[in-house]
Amino acid sequence: MVKAPGPKGHLLVGVLPEFRKDPAGFLETMAREYGDVVYIPLGRQHIYYLGHPDAIRDVLVTHQNKFKKSRMLERARVLLGDGLLTSEGEHHRRQRRLVQPAFHRDRLAGYGAVMVERTAVVRDQWQPGQPFDVLQEMMRLTLAIVAKTLFSTDVDSEADDIHAALTEVFGLFEIILMPFSEILEKLPLPSVRRFKRARQRLDETIYRLIAERRAQGGDAGDLLSMLLLAQDEEGSGGMTDKQVRDEALTLFLAGHETTANALTWAWYLLSQNPEAEATFHAELDRVLGGRLPSFEDLPQLRYTESIFAETLRTFPPAWGIGRRALEDFPVGEFVIPARSVVLMSPYVVHRDPRWFPDPTSFRPERWLEEHPTRPKFAYFPFGGGARVCIGERFAWMEGTLLLAAIGQRWRLRLERGHRVETHARITLRPKYGMRMIADRRELSR
Repeated sequence: MVKAPGPKGHLLVGVLPEFRKDPAGFLETMAREYGDVVYIPLGRQHIYYLGHPDAIRDVLVTHQNKFKKSRMLERARVLLGDGLLTSEGEHHRRQRRLVQPAFHRDRLAGYGAVMVERTAVVRDQWQPGQPFDVLQEMMRLTLAIVAKTLFSTDVDSEADDIHAALTEVFGLFEIILMPFSEILEKLPLPSVRRFKRARQRLDETIYRLIAERRAQGGDAGDLLSMLLLAQDEEGSGGMTDKQVRDEALTLFLAGHETTANALTWAWYLLSQNPEAEATFHAELDRVLGGRLPSFEDLPQLRYTESIFAETLRTFPPAWGIGRRALEDFPVGEFVIPARSVVLMSPYVVHRDPRWFPDPTSFRPERWLEEHPTRPKFAYFPFGGGARVCIGERFAWMEGTLLLAAIGQRWRLRLERGHRVETHARITLRPKYGMRMIADRRELSR
């Protein structure tokens, strides 16, 4: 068996210190130095990075039954319980079948109307020339959208508290990924107490939504109703409040965090690429003529959608995807031993010049061109296989409509001196937020 190449690292901890500083950047360096299969020692964890689309396809699709979720998703149960993101096997398949109807095409038009309505309210509150954090605004907006579309409720008054709790949870999450974290989380450490307080704040919101819906009764036609009615129909064998909470919290968080990050990066990229921004605005003016966008406009907003696609290529919110091998698994001349973690990174693969010429350039038009030779898994911002993101179509629609609704009214500029760096933890956030200034724009003639 040929041993995969990779860094030697330090005694006991391997390359854990270097990896924790900048996980996505570190993986990009490893791929550049060692190739498409890299052994990365991270403490007690044996990590194998895979960078070729064919190998990624084998793990996520062709041989997905030979893998289970990675340590990160296993440890995410501390926050998410046994929701779609963390569950396995038959339980995962059952829950996915239950949740799937909430994302069918016949519901998307209604969701789209809510997305645009909420966005119009937010954008109309902005003041020209006043610096603000676009990340925080996008978080607040997408939170309101997922609450209304999937749970038929408003959380506007709680948005800042929920955003603060999420930031706290995501900031501390790396602690529960560390070696011996199962022991650390039982100790009365300040960081552990903060994590538990933030988790409790999120639980308060979700359990309140569940209680309110139970009191109202009936079917509101949303995701929460589906979860609660499934419990009632199955009696004692159905979903407990805890199970409903796990699914609701998973979708509540995943349904806004990733899209908010992607939109934030999109505004940054547009501010740095005036030609793309001009093409974007011209399309909005031509297609919309000053009116708000709608679900029916999506086929005509091709360049706007391409901006979102190119942003997901450049700064994919789900920057890393992990799986644990259930048995020895061959990849070319190498063999990945059973119980090793396979790590695949959209952030790294999307920036590979083999699949994307001039990969560091922001070129939305590349998505309007044909590339028959590009492998399918050269681009996988939503994962793949049985665990592909269930809300992918929701996210594409949301990203396109929100860009259109805001872009037709405002041009965003990065605040002078603002520092922009990636912060790869659970998602790929801008490390220092995204301070920008909004300039009002007029309809071009």
